[in-house]
Amino acid sequence: MTQKHDNHSLGNVHNSVITNNKTGWRRLLSFLGPAYLVSVGYMDPGNWATDLAAGSQFGYRLIWVLLLSNMIALLLQNLAVRLGIVRGLDLAQASKRSYPRFINFCLYILAQIAIIACDLAEIIGMAIGLNLLFGLPLIWGVSITMFDTLLLLFLLNKGMRKLEGFIISLIFIIGMAFLAQMFIVKPDVMDIATGFIPTKLTNQSLYIAIGIIGATVMPHNLYLHSSLVQTRQIERSEEGIKTAIRFNFWDTTIALNLAFLVNAAILILAASAFFGRGYHEVAEIQDAHKLLTDIFGKLAPALFAIALIAAGQSSTVTGTLAGQIIMEGHLNLRIAPWLRRILTRILAIVPAFFTILYAGEEALGKLLILSQVILSLQLGFAIIPLIHFTSDKKRMGNFATKLPLKILAWVFAVLIVGLNVRLVIQEIDSWAAASPGAANLVHYVISPIAVGVGLLLVYTFLRPLLYKHTDQRVYVPHGIANALDNLEAVHYNNIGITIDFSKNDQDCIRHALMQGGKRAHYTLIHVVETAGARYYGKQVMDNETQSDVDNLDKYVSTLTNLGYKAEAKIGYGGPATSIAEIINQSKIDFVVMGSHGHQTIKDLIFGTTVNSVRHKVNVPVLVVKPLKN
Repeated sequence: MTQKHDNHSLGNVHNSVITNNKTGWRRLLSFLGPAYLVSVGYMDPGNWATDLAAGSQFGYRLIWVLLLSNMIALLLQNLAVRLGIVRGLDLAQASKRSYPRFINFCLYILAQIAIIACDLAEIIGMAIGLNLLFGLPLIWGVSITMFDTLLLLFLLNKGMRKLEGFIISLIFIIGMAFLAQMFIVKPDVMDIATGFIPTKLTNQSLYIAIGIIGATVMPHNLYLHSSLVQTRQIERSEEGIKTAIRFNFWDTTIALNLAFLVNAAILILAASAFFGRGYHEVAEIQDAHKLLTDIFGKLAPALFAIALIAAGQSSTVTGTLAGQIIMEGHLNLRIAPWLRRILTRILAIVPAFFTILYAGEEALGKLLILSQVILSLQLGFAIIPLIHFTSDKKRMGNFATKLPLKILAWVFAVLIVGLNVRLVIQEIDSWAAASPGAANLVHYVISPIAVGVGLLLVYTFLRPLLYKHTDQRVYVPHGIANALDNLEAVHYNNIGITIDFSKNDQDCIRHALMQGGKRAHYTLIHVVETAGARYYGKQVMDNETQSDVDNLDKYVSTLTNLGYKAEAKIGYGGPATSIAEIINQSKIDFVVMGSHGHQTIKDLIFGTTVNSVRHKVNVPVLVVKPLKN
């Protein structure tokens, strides 16, 4: 296939899942998956902390808050789905087209902080889970979480369906663990039913309710979902888009209701095991595990720890994908996945590490709550633009949000932003009251930052209303078809062919000749990668280099004898950089490269030359993959 620089969200898996050649339940299954990756964010360790606090302090009385949170999440996630399918943009890309560059940079910073905060919650949850299950010290548990980078990259290289299967298996483990715990604690069914009836919230229960909503509706999930739905290849017609929206609605409904059941199970577990026995102050995950051990023996707490590890690991994977989406969407900046993953993880590990070293392991619970407060700050910056974008009739066409749904969405937005602002104000007040030094920090640093963030939130709300339709590109059904006005054949003058003296060379040369025939000039490129070549460059002339030069000349002679115009170019050192330099210097206008079909571990260690080269050059790249016998 020909690869060019593109702006597709998650470009390496964009349109990678085919749906059009399936019928019936097989077609439905082909759409199922994206919402399960999103749903793990609704059952991460941050949710556990708020659910445990709610159940232990108020019994079953706040289940209705969980249900309300789930309804809000369903609406917002379906708006994200609609944006991704209809406009072919994720939320970050849509923001880039609607807001000035500086505002996009600010939105990126806030979204990245939210993802780091989310990653921090996952690190703490994983470390606590490993500590509870194996007795591993928390400091070692935090360190071990660095190694899930390899797992994520392995899954991404295996394709979208493999990643979705892994996440669904973790959700299954979490669900089974809590189902088993329900049989152990034997909750009262009638008391659970009364918990769905809304009750008046006191100051303390309001604080917990705000925490539940803040931990449930996560900003990075909206970015993630609007991108993941684009991994499905759909028919770009009005009927095809309607079908995709309908199937994704069922995907979202099923996945988020499963997440609701898990959250409800945690709250019910806390209510049955702790509230009913007089333990009303169980806010720490470790305390919950210890009490489960004291009351029910070893099985229930072991299941609790296993579910916690699965929740932390699955949320980590989706947080990384969201990080890629916001970086590419807001800034149009791409870096290697492993580097982005490690940077995000290091930024999250550092506060966890120093908290344990200087404040003790018991302070991790407070850090977990702080991470949820940070997430709350970001929420409005995702919800408000999302509602604006999906309500835009000019760009969404017949798929724009209808008035009743739009009113409901704005009501939920006001509710969420209002409750989260109140939560942040309460936290700032509590920090200021802690000590005179903390009061000065709040007065001169934290409060001005909070005011600045508040003004930015007001701007994100007003800008789409005051400056409508300022972006350049329109993404509606059939919007791109009018641009297909010049489909004449392209003739290439200088075609580059990368050579590595493997069995792939013949296929590469054959495909190159098919592109240019005898009109074009062919430049055969080979890079010498020996240690001497990397150090001495063109001055090196060891045995391997001389052998490579001779072999390349044989290829050139063969092509010349067949009537083709060909020459050889040798590069030295790093293959991607050397190939790109030769392409640019030789004015090559088309490149044919062989894909080696490396196994995943080799790609992780050595990198993928094809992917690196195509980001360094501004010409089309044809990737020839060897046929399997």
